[in-house]
Amino acid sequence: MAENAAPPPRQPADRPTRSTVRSLLRLRTYAHPIRWFLAGSVTAALLASGAVLLVPLVLGRIVDGPIAHHDLAGLWPLFTLLLVLGLAEAGLFGLRRLLIARPLARVEAAMRGDLYGKLQRLPVAFHDRWPSGQLLSRATSDMYTLRLFLAFPLVFLIVNSLMFLCGTALMLSLDWRLGLITLLPSIPLVLLCTHFEKGYSAASRTAQDQNGDLATVLEESVLGIRILKSFGRQRTMARHFRERADRLRATELRKTWMLADLWAVIVGLPELALGGALALGAVRVAHDELTAGTLVAFLSTALALRWPVESMGWLLAYSNEASTAADRFFDVMDTPEEPAPTERPAPRRRDGIRLTGVRFRYPDAPEDTPDLLRGVDLHIRSGETMALVGATGSGKTTLTTLLPRLYQATAGTITLDGQDIRLLELPELRSRLAVAFEDPILFSATVRENVLMGAPGAGEQALERALAVAQAGFVHQLPLGPDTEVGEQGLSLSGGQRQRLALARAVVGDPEFLVLDDPLSALDVHTEALVEAALREALADTTALVVAHRPSTVMLADRVAVLADGVVLAVGPHAELLESCPQYRELMSGAMEESVTR
Repeated sequence: MAENAAPPPRQPADRPTRSTVRSLLRLRTYAHPIRWFLAGSVTAALLASGAVLLVPLVLGRIVDGPIAHHDLAGLWPLFTLLLVLGLAEAGLFGLRRLLIARPLARVEAAMRGDLYGKLQRLPVAFHDRWPSGQLLSRATSDMYTLRLFLAFPLVFLIVNSLMFLCGTALMLSLDWRLGLITLLPSIPLVLLCTHFEKGYSAASRTAQDQNGDLATVLEESVLGIRILKSFGRQRTMARHFRERADRLRATELRKTWMLADLWAVIVGLPELALGGALALGAVRVAHDELTAGTLVAFLSTALALRWPVESMGWLLAYSNEASTAADRFFDVMDTPEEPAPTERPAPRRRDGIRLTGVRFRYPDAPEDTPDLLRGVDLHIRSGETMALVGATGSGKTTLTTLLPRLYQATAGTITLDGQDIRLLELPELRSRLAVAFEDPILFSATVRENVLMGAPGAGEQALERALAVAQAGFVHQLPLGPDTEVGEQGLSLSGGQRQRLALARAVVGDPEFLVLDDPLSALDVHTEALVEAALREALADTTALVVAHRPSTVMLADRVAVLADGVVLAVGPHAELLESCPQYRELMSGAMEESVTR
C-alpha cells in the first residue's frame, strides 16, 4: 500500500550501522542451490594452492640434494615433479572457472528476475519516490558486482586464508626463528584492515548511490531529448550530468587513495619482514646453522604467500562493494508489498461502481495540507457511463488511480458490483477493470503486443474490433501492419496515434468496468467524433467512468459528476447540471471557448 512505500535511498548520514559479513550472508538463499559448485570451486583452488606450496619443498630438495652433491642425474625427477605441479596448478584453476561460471550466471539471472518481479508488485507510491536510475543501477551494475564476488573474492577469501595458515605452518616447521620474523607484520595488518573496512564500506555505498543518480540524469536526458533540444537546454542538463559525474569521480578517487594506502602497507611491511628473514637466514647459513636448501625453501614459501597477503586488500575492498550492492538489492526486496486480502469479498451483485466516503492524500504530502479527496460519494450504476469533470487539480486523475488500486484510498470504501476492491486479489481486480490514461505509454514492441497487453488471450478478431473502436485504422498503413515495432515509448507515432492505441488496449478485453482519463485529448475534432460514436456503442454494456474536459466527451455519458475541493458537488444529466450547477456551467463554458479557440 502507499503507506508502506519505501523512502528514497538514504544519504550516508542517515544509514544505520551495518555489518559487511551480515550483508553478504543474506546472499546464501541464492547461493544455496549452487553450493556444490561453489564447494567444487573452492576445492579446486585449494588443491591448486597446495601445488604452489609444494614447489618450495621441491626447490629445497634440489638445492640440498642434486646441486649440493653435483648429481645432475638426480635433477631430472625433481624438475619433472616441478613441471607436473605447475601443470596441475594451471589445470585446477581452469577447472575452478569452468565449475562456477554457468551456475553463477543462473544466480545472477534469478536475482535480477526476483528484483524485476518485486518492482512490478510494489505500489506506484514506491516508484514515485525512487529515481528510476537508482533502480536501474541495482538491476545491472549491482548484479554484476554480486556475481563477481561469488565467482572470485568469496572463493579466494577462503582459499587465501587457508593457504596463509598452511604456508605459515610450513615456514615455522622449516625454521621457527625466521617464521616469527616473517609474521611480525600480521598484527598491524589486521588492525589496519579493520579500520580500512569501515571507511571503504561507507565510500562504496556512496559511490554506488551516486552511480544511480548519474544513471537517472542520463535516462532523463535521453527520454526528454526532444524537450531539451526544443528549449535549448542541453548545456543545462550537461552541467547537471557533469556535477554528478564529478561527485562520483571524487568518491572513486577517495576509494582509490584508501586502497592505495592499504596496499602500500600490505606490500611494504611483509617485504621488510622478508628482508630481515633473508639477512638472518644468510648469517645462519654462513655459520652452518641452516642449510642453503632450507633457506631457499623458506624464502620460496614466503614469496608464494605474497599473493594471498597482498590480495587481501583487493579482496576486502571488493567484499565491501559486494556488501553494499547486497544492501542496495535488499533495500528493494525488503520493501513491504500490499498485503494480500485476509477476508473473502461479499457475493457479487449487479451494483456497478460505488465510492463511499473516499478520502486520499499522497504519502509524502506535507502534514499541514488537507486531503486531496475529502469524502467522495459516488455511484455509477451497472452499465452506465459517467463523466467526471472538475477544474485542474481537483483530483479527477487521482480518483481514477484508486479504482485499479494503483494507490490505496486513505479512508472510505470502493466497491465493484458490491465487492470491496481491498478484498479482491489484484490480478482478479485488474482483469475486470481496464484503464486508459491521458498520457499514453507504449512499450518497445509491436502494435499487436501493445494492444493485446490489455487482454493477453485475445485473438485477431478482438484486436481488429479494438482498433476499430479506437479509430486506429492507421495501423494497417504501417510497414508491417499490427506487427510494426513502435519504438521506445511509441515515439515513432504521433500523440493522437499513441492515444488511440492506448484506448484500443483498454477496450480489447471487453472489460466489465472501464476507466478513461480524458482519452481523446490529443485527437482532432473529426477523429474525436468518430471515436466517440464507436465508444458509445462499445460502452453500451460496460460500466465506465470517463474523465472529461470537453463537452463532446461529456456527451458520451449518461450522467455527469462534478468534482471540486475533494468532494462531488453534483451528479446528473448534462442538461440538468447546466441549469442547476453554476460550477458545471462555468467549466463547460470555459471548455467550449477553448474548443472554439482550437
